[in-house]
Amino acid sequence: MQSTKFQKRLFGTNGVRGIVGKDLPPDLVLTIGEALGTMRKGCIAVGRDTRTSGETLVKAVKSGLLAAGCNVVDCGILPTPALQYLIKDQFDGGAMITASHNPPEYNGVKIIEADGTEMGDEETLKLEQLIFERSFSPQSWENIGQETHAPDLIRKYIQAIVHHFPEKVGSEISVVVDPGSGPAALTTPQILTEMGCRVLTLNGVMDGTFPGRLPEPSSEGLKELAELVVSSGAAFGVAHDGDADRAVFIDEKGRFIEENSEFALIAQHICHQKKGTLVTPVSTSFVVERVVKNEGCTIVYTPVGSIYVARTMRSLMANGNTVIFGGEGNGGLIFPEHQFCRDGGMTAAMMVSILASTGKQLSTLMNALPKRSMIKDKIGTSQGTHVLESLKKEYAHESLDLTDGVKILRTDSWALVRASGTEPMIRIIVDADSPYQSQIFYDELMGYITKITDR
Repeated sequence: MQSTKFQKRLFGTNGVRGIVGKDLPPDLVLTIGEALGTMRKGCIAVGRDTRTSGETLVKAVKSGLLAAGCNVVDCGILPTPALQYLIKDQFDGGAMITASHNPPEYNGVKIIEADGTEMGDEETLKLEQLIFERSFSPQSWENIGQETHAPDLIRKYIQAIVHHFPEKVGSEISVVVDPGSGPAALTTPQILTEMGCRVLTLNGVMDGTFPGRLPEPSSEGLKELAELVVSSGAAFGVAHDGDADRAVFIDEKGRFIEENSEFALIAQHICHQKKGTLVTPVSTSFVVERVVKNEGCTIVYTPVGSIYVARTMRSLMANGNTVIFGGEGNGGLIFPEHQFCRDGGMTAAMMVSILASTGKQLSTLMNALPKRSMIKDKIGTSQGTHVLESLKKEYAHESLDLTDGVKILRTDSWALVRASGTEPMIRIIVDADSPYQSQIFYDELMGYITKITDR
């Protein structure tokens, strides 16, 4: 099964993002609100992460929605998956002010549909048309929308995750949570506490300047978390990005767990419990496919982007397929029994459940997984289309997957080359059974790409 990517002018894979005051002025966010209000009449929920520009931009998007005649419910500061969970129960759509993992000077807007998923490409193109053509008009005074504030709705999201698992399942487990000064400070520590865990929190005060670490939870940025996990004797540490739709982990020995391996471990656990299909992008390591197939389940690949994963999951289910799990190899995992979006809080809770059910340490579980070596790189070039077309011809004799870019498939390795839709850049991923294999494949590919871009 293959999804189709559409070329958007304003929105990227996960909404609109830019540097505040430069690429993302408040009047653009106001216009986005007016356009969304024109497309999605009714009651719209809005929320934001902790960025310093969030209050300004959330007021801008609310003004546009109200002017278009929508009623607006401001849910305050909360994780993106929390807003998505609330929307799917009781709203006609939503807008989240966030730049996810980007640095503090960035912010953005994610548009959410009534089913809780991010707006798909076809509808986003319609929204962009309204924005660029300014083909909307404010309502008259008697038809302007009304605003209400409902910060306590976040409690519904917390309870939904807690009630998904057996009562006090984490009663023997200690966890260190690093929300990164983001909105997960309101949710993940509370979720794990209510699951029975002993919880220590690092960077747990919400602060849009992100004083403890940057919003991207990298191995380098999580050294303090790793030290606290080891010194406290915790079972693991968990860290979130700026809007908490992703979760990454540190094991009890203080080691950073690469996100594809995290995905594989949770996939293995879910596939062992029930059989069905897992959905993931073509950029995900083969370690996930191996554990999925070893457990008697199937895998379906999509273009890169969580929205393609979520919508493929829903489409497969609508056609009678049993879809049990999905996600990306960046810590953004989707649990269809909960909701169809990446959810960092749910991912943290699932890790507690896995350790409780197996009685094993996280490092032991990780060491039992198949080993893979992945290299990621990017090259600045305006010749992205030329590179991809050349690769198709050069490797035409090999097995190719053209779902998103060019993926060259070999027996125990693969390489993916994609052109960015928003920047003059190509991205390269190589995945193999050993560092030696991945390096050889990478060098081969880079040698060819360098040759054709230098012409």
